[in-house]
Amino acid sequence: MAIKFLRTKRSRIIAAAITIPVVLLLIAALVINRYWSPILAGKLRDAVIKGSDSLYRADFSDAQLHILQGKIMLYNVSLTPDTDVYRRRIKRGTAPNNLVKFNARRIIVSEIHPFKLYFSKVIDVGRIAINSPHIQVSYQLNHTKDTTDKDHRTAWQKLSKNFKSAHVGNIFLDNISFKYDDYSGNKVEVSEIKQMSLHANDLLIDSTTQTDRSRLLYCKNIIADIKNYAGRSADGLYRYSFKRLKLSTAISQLHVTGFKLDPVDVDAFFAKSNKDRMTVELDSIQLNNFDFLSYQKYRSLTASSLMIKGGMFDVFNAPNKLPTKKDKLENFPHVALRKLKTDLIIDTVQIKHLDVTYNEIGKKSKKTGTLSFNNTNATFLNLTTNPNALKKDSIATAEVNSMFMGQGKLNISFRFNLQARNAPYSYKGHLGAMPLEAMNKATMAFAMVKITDGTLKSYDFNVYGDATRAHGNIALLYNDVKVRLLRVGDSQMYSRKLIPTLFANLFILKHNNPDKPGEAPRVFKVAFKRPKDFSFFKTQWRVMLSGLKPTIGLDAKTEQAVTKRMADMKQKKDDRAKKKKDQALKKKHKYPYGA
Repeated sequence: MAIKFLRTKRSRIIAAAITIPVVLLLIAALVINRYWSPILAGKLRDAVIKGSDSLYRADFSDAQLHILQGKIMLYNVSLTPDTDVYRRRIKRGTAPNNLVKFNARRIIVSEIHPFKLYFSKVIDVGRIAINSPHIQVSYQLNHTKDTTDKDHRTAWQKLSKNFKSAHVGNIFLDNISFKYDDYSGNKVEVSEIKQMSLHANDLLIDSTTQTDRSRLLYCKNIIADIKNYAGRSADGLYRYSFKRLKLSTAISQLHVTGFKLDPVDVDAFFAKSNKDRMTVELDSIQLNNFDFLSYQKYRSLTASSLMIKGGMFDVFNAPNKLPTKKDKLENFPHVALRKLKTDLIIDTVQIKHLDVTYNEIGKKSKKTGTLSFNNTNATFLNLTTNPNALKKDSIATAEVNSMFMGQGKLNISFRFNLQARNAPYSYKGHLGAMPLEAMNKATMAFAMVKITDGTLKSYDFNVYGDATRAHGNIALLYNDVKVRLLRVGDSQMYSRKLIPTLFANLFILKHNNPDKPGEAPRVFKVAFKRPKDFSFFKTQWRVMLSGLKPTIGLDAKTEQAVTKRMADMKQKKDDRAKKKKDQALKKKHKYPYGA
């Protein structure tokens, strides 16, 4: 039937009427493809030079326009900065902070709608795909705000003379190789990322989106995804890594999972460094309402909240610290914050389920003592270095709760002055009931004392401090305390000081506070002058210790008296032994052959 139809004259006319235009269209498409491809290439090169004010140049080995497929393909694409132009801009003070190099084997622009472009003056592209691009960014802080005279018209206002709108459905960059060179410090810091992808969705430039603040670079959403990133610190002492980092501009959220900061082993670390050794593992870090553009351009970090969930933070106080005149005040949290080069504004920082430990080697015991704060939860408010924000409110606060030594519930409220030069701070807190034996991980190494019995009923403290000193009140309520005084023998093992232990338990220690039911408890005032080489954590531990000792009867005066009493007892023992030896010698000389 079909064959008969094609044999008729009318059918041949109809077939020709259909075929000839198609053939002509194909021929026209081939001509356009061949003729317009080099024109397109030239137009793109000129557009990059003009758009960047001659700072960047674009190049590619081939450009193909497939009019029927609605596709443009660019091969061996590169974008390189003109260094001469960049140097001239630096001298004029108009150079950008970021300089970019880019190359890709192929860029495919597909699902182009030429009829919309021709008849409706609408640019409509379904997809742009860039495979395995190499991107290198060099950062140098040339300015902290825009210095060039800009054309303040929106992108749509610039396009509107020729087009009604421009739309790209999806932009994909997969398997990105990214290198970042940071020249802002004393040394160049180089970071490289291998497993990275980028997806931009619904890029739209028209009259409705020109002032739409919910869009970044006119895109409804930009998602950056980095997996299995790792690197080393410049000194080689730390390895840092994370399993995944994901940035979404639609919700202004940065989310990191599986972050780790791992130092080399203890011996290797302290062979090369006399700084404190830190180990950090964080299950989840989330930054909300993160202003990515400000961070990318000026290194200013603005966010409504930072959420940290799960993990551990371990500090090992360096045992090999050299005598130094350098003040460790810079390690105080509010002073360290003030010294950040980043313009920082974070309204709220929340920490949940974090295990914190502090380790130090005791001077006398030469053994490691540990203070632990398990399942720590904290809320920090008003963390900022921004001058305008500090004028409004210069006080940062923190509410912290934790299980001290895994046994006692601890609640502390902190206040930090972020502006005053003498770095004032204050805190008050309450520690609930716990067995005092749990303190032995700290007291044995730090104080050469083992607590063999006793119950803590409560511990309340209120401390005010600054760069040079700390003072306050401490109230420790407890029952039935008994201790064992220790020494370290030649075998480097703890052993009991029998006589001093009996003496301490019988005559020195105050076994209860209050001494008797119904009596007022002993409350002690503490005053501690901070040595310059004491960090914040070490300072507060010593403040607490200076109040604990007198509470249980080991104040400085008593310790001196005990030391003198012990020395007198030892001297009398030595005198008796010498007298006995002298008597034996006299007897031997008097009766050389026996009695």
